Amino acid sequence: MTDDGTTAAAAGTLGYEQARDELIEVVRRLEAGGTTLEESLALWERGEELAKVCRHWLEGARARLDAALAGPADAEETATAAGNG
Repeated sequence: MTDDGTTAAAAGTLGYEQARDELIEVVRRLEAGGTTLEESLALWERGEELAKVCRHWLEGARARLDAALAGPADAEETATAAGNG
């Protein structure tokens, strides 16, 4: 883990499962203690980055689900309106 911005770039290329698994490991390490203040801060920052990656993936999945659910309903309404005319 470096502070030079490479972690942010790397976090953006992670898949959801990879980011989630790494975030779980970060949390375990923080909860276990035994790290220096600097290490703890670096872990916290990495955890924040990973949480953002997970949030991004989940928001994208929600948007796709909403679009998929809205699509058939819109088509049904259009067909019903056309059939009643």
